[in-house]
Amino acid sequence: MTGRPAEGGGPAVRRWRESLPLYLVAVVVTVLILAPLAAPGYALRYDMVFVPRQPLSWDLVAPAQSLPRAVPMDALVSLVTQLVPGWVVQRVALAGAVLFAAVGAGRLVPTERRAVRLVAAVAYAWTPYLAERLLIGQWGLLLAYAALPWLVRAALDLRAGRDGALARVVLFAAPAAITPTGGLIALATVLVLAADRARLRLSAVAVGGVALLNAPWIVAALVTGAGGTSDPAGVAAFAARAENWAGPLVALAGTGGIWNVQATPSSRSATLAPLATVVLVVLAVVGAGLLRRRLPAGAAVRLGVLAGGAYLLAALAVLPGGNAALSWAVAHVPGAGLLRDGQKFLAPYALVLVVCAALGAERLVARIDREVAGIVLAGLLLLPVAVMPDLAFGGAGRISPVRYPADWRAVAERLPDDPGEILALPLTTYRAYPWNPGRVVLDPAPRYLPGTVLTDDTLVVDDVAVAGENPRLREVRRVLAEGRPVSATGVGWVVVQHGTPSTVDPAVLAGLDLRYEGESLSLYRNPAASGPPPRAGASRWLVVLACGTAVLAVMAAAFSTLRRRATAW
Repeated sequence: MTGRPAEGGGPAVRRWRESLPLYLVAVVVTVLILAPLAAPGYALRYDMVFVPRQPLSWDLVAPAQSLPRAVPMDALVSLVTQLVPGWVVQRVALAGAVLFAAVGAGRLVPTERRAVRLVAAVAYAWTPYLAERLLIGQWGLLLAYAALPWLVRAALDLRAGRDGALARVVLFAAPAAITPTGGLIALATVLVLAADRARLRLSAVAVGGVALLNAPWIVAALVTGAGGTSDPAGVAAFAARAENWAGPLVALAGTGGIWNVQATPSSRSATLAPLATVVLVVLAVVGAGLLRRRLPAGAAVRLGVLAGGAYLLAALAVLPGGNAALSWAVAHVPGAGLLRDGQKFLAPYALVLVVCAALGAERLVARIDREVAGIVLAGLLLLPVAVMPDLAFGGAGRISPVRYPADWRAVAERLPDDPGEILALPLTTYRAYPWNPGRVVLDPAPRYLPGTVLTDDTLVVDDVAVAGENPRLREVRRVLAEGRPVSATGVGWVVVQHGTPSTVDPAVLAGLDLRYEGESLSLYRNPAASGPPPRAGASRWLVVLACGTAVLAVMAAAFSTLRRRATAW
């Protein structure tokens, strides 16, 4: 054997050195966004609810009277929090979402220039989409957002016939599929990118594997008593919203436009914000040609179809005729309610936009002096932070941990392991607690307390009341509207939450036995309860079977990936 070893170590060492700046930048971005989570406690905001130990109840695995919007996510959290506290799960989930979103986007860019990868990494981890979904608390959707660049790479590898790509497709689709929306995004990504007549069997297995990951929420939707249709009033309420003078379509073009103004960074309303969107889109148009030349034939077109479809779906409710079409579908087609908040499907567009914009930056600096090019790339690297600085430090303090009052633990300890139905009063979907100042959060009772906790599922957006789908809640509201006490509903227990803007009329609690009274919560037992809770039906066990099958598919994919050598990409 002649010659001397290559300087700098072997291929693995060189790959690590090349990737190190990308990971370091991703860590810095993650710390900058989530810095407030260094404090103890739970960050509770809108849909983001974590508790110390989430009970594994049937209603979290397979909701009997409501649509499975958090299946299998809630069941997964319940299992994990049996081993580690919820505050750890929250930090791992949020930090992992931001970190792997940045790294995945950086690695996806087909370039040899390290700085261009860094531009993509920062841009993807600092989008209005990520900011708004973080501020509305949809951490499960953020996991799908983080998994998307890795899934795109795996799907392209599958179409190119690379070894081990099938297992990676299933593995990277798994984090996305913990929510129905993420699962649909993953399924659409694989359908568009991996389908290939030359490898029809392999493509079919990949699509089938990702469809299998979606089986838990699909089966849960089929067996629930809530029905599959939703209130069409939600189409207008959840439609994309203008964030400044440029209108909703431009807001979507910049990956923003969420329906909830309270989940929008204040900087998005700035007069110059649309100009940053124009810069990003122009760079993406400039870089699209490089993407087409550097990816395998047809891959860039498929990415364009995926991004364009995502944008059109997000904009559908604000396009001519789109509102009427969606309203009809939501009212008549089971499952179409998933499309009401179309902006959440914008993730593939955001990814393709960022990748093309990074390549546009590379094409731009290739024509100028090297020193000036470095300054331009540094400016583009910091541009997302400069135009939306209020994402930093938990959205300028809007994501900040608090501690649950001791009353919550006291009430949970006084309830039996299988308490049946628990009614949470006052009837409202979201609550503003004095111990969680300045924030609104989804009622934590269903995740903190055992049993089936009934909370109001009617959502008020501005002056529009969007009705829920739970027939049991409709019955409870009818009883209370008739002026009868809550004991007539037949629920086994009642939890009254104090300190919220709404109050409970003492007459409503007539006939109940007080079991605990605290500053934050009071617990009542209903002597007129309708009897022991029903046993889980066979249909609910089908959801468990679907969850188990999905877990086995992920485990098989992980085992297959670990058996193979790492592939550089």
